[in-house]
Amino acid sequence: MASTPELQPITLLPIHAVVFDLDGLMVNSEDIFHEVGETTLRRRGKQLTQELHTRMLGRRAPEAMQICIDYHSLDDTVEQLLQETRELFEQLAREHLAPMPGLHRLLGHIEQHNLPKGVATSSGRRYLEGMLARFDLADRFDVTLTAEDVSHGKPHPEIYLTAAQRLGIETSQMLVLEDSHAGTSSAVSAGAIAVSVPNRHTRHLDFGHAHHVVQQLDDPIVLQLITASSRNPK
Repeated sequence: MASTPELQPITLLPIHAVVFDLDGLMVNSEDIFHEVGETTLRRRGKQLTQELHTRMLGRRAPEAMQICIDYHSLDDTVEQLLQETRELFEQLAREHLAPMPGLHRLLGHIEQHNLPKGVATSSGRRYLEGMLARFDLADRFDVTLTAEDVSHGKPHPEIYLTAAQRLGIETSQMLVLEDSHAGTSSAVSAGAIAVSVPNRHTRHLDFGHAHHVVQQLDDPIVLQLITASSRNPK
């Protein structure tokens, strides 16, 4: 049996809340977004290159669409691309959308240790609420933040600073789980304990700024962080 990973000193700080990103972390929506992007650009005789996809990852939808337009000098408006990609996403999501490995186990572990939970996503409110409802998760989070709740998208730290404020804790007491470089940068800049959980679309990125990088949500390191915090009550 593999030995349990040893915690780094910074992660021994008491964690008073856990905040999740959404896309590519809690659900496999990045797989669908990638296919949507390929289809949308193929219709225009363009390709979704790895460079373009990396630039768009973790951004708010209008910002991501503008990056795509600028990259390929498209004639479309942001709103036109948003409408087209939303329709494509819904078609694919009906059959392919699923929770990421370890999600339900980790949620149960956090609840067992009585820590509040939040979601901080670059997606919109309507999208977030629909996604949580699909998997009966809406009632399991104390705080939810979306693109409409902040002035600056990730990698700006605003969304995680706001999450800590709404949870009534210091950012240094907040564990953030992210799958993208931009999201991890947002959490680190806010002063949170950042654990990166790269997916197949983000594994090639540099996560050297994260406090930990793990393979999936219920990695022993993540579970240890929660367990250790139960010995450090508020």
